[in-house]
Amino acid sequence: MRDDAGVYKLNDNLAIVESVDMIAAIVDEPYSFGMIAAANGLSDIYAMGGKPITAMNIVGFPSESMDISVLSRILQGALSKLDEAGVILVGGHSVRNDEVKFGLSVTGTIHPEHIITKGGAQVGDKLIITKPVGTGILTTALKAEMLPSPVTDKLVEQMSFLNNKACQAMLKIGVHACTDVTGFALIGHAAEIAESSMVAIEIDSKKVPIIPESLQFANMGLIPEGMYANWEFRNSSVKAVGIDEDTMSVLYDPQTSGGLLICVAPEKSDALLSHLHELGVHQAREIGQVIEFSDSHVIIL
Repeated sequence: MRDDAGVYKLNDNLAIVESVDMIAAIVDEPYSFGMIAAANGLSDIYAMGGKPITAMNIVGFPSESMDISVLSRILQGALSKLDEAGVILVGGHSVRNDEVKFGLSVTGTIHPEHIITKGGAQVGDKLIITKPVGTGILTTALKAEMLPSPVTDKLVEQMSFLNNKACQAMLKIGVHACTDVTGFALIGHAAEIAESSMVAIEIDSKKVPIIPESLQFANMGLIPEGMYANWEFRNSSVKAVGIDEDTMSVLYDPQTSGGLLICVAPEKSDALLSHLHELGVHQAREIGQVIEFSDSHVIIL
């Protein structure tokens, strides 16, 4: 929607955390749950180069079976991230529900000449991702009570890390396309860019930042159901050359509050990575390139 000042208003229409497994897994840590849900809800705005302005809480809560203090901690965790992002909480809605569900309806602004979409990738662009992948597998391990505490801490830290600095960097340098990596996994979101831009994306699996423990748990068979759905849906448009099954599982793994996937002109790639690292987005990596489409939208090497 566009206002009279020529500024488009973005609304992510209730960005509830994608992974139900993640909800069940970390509900015992409600403050962390709130932070992650808020970071996830803000991400769509950042992926378009927008500035989030306001947010509304959307809550489903089993008030008859769970102490209200749990909800209080969830809201406190979310508010900490909204404060960090400079976003104003303007209210919310709540319903009784058998499971804890929490998300945010986020509204932001962007100038129409500065909108970054999925459809602008150009042949020759470099592909950059700003967070490691593998969170869906790790949250499955967490639900199974098999994830060591240090790994859990690392997982929560990554999923609650805002994409605001990544957005700031790509706005300063200038990029062609972007999306955030969430429930459709790295492969699925790369395919969205490729289809929207009428190109293909080539990903070097050895360059993709992967949380190491996710490969170990994938090998053990601790795979979220969403991974199989992603694999089945995208398999026909993906060509994988000599990639082992565990790595493919991680590349198809649904992410919660993942990083940004950015297509940038090759002459700007080093500058973007440098600026990302300067701003504290230390795990950003170049993982591939945009090529002409032939028979597959995503090629994994």
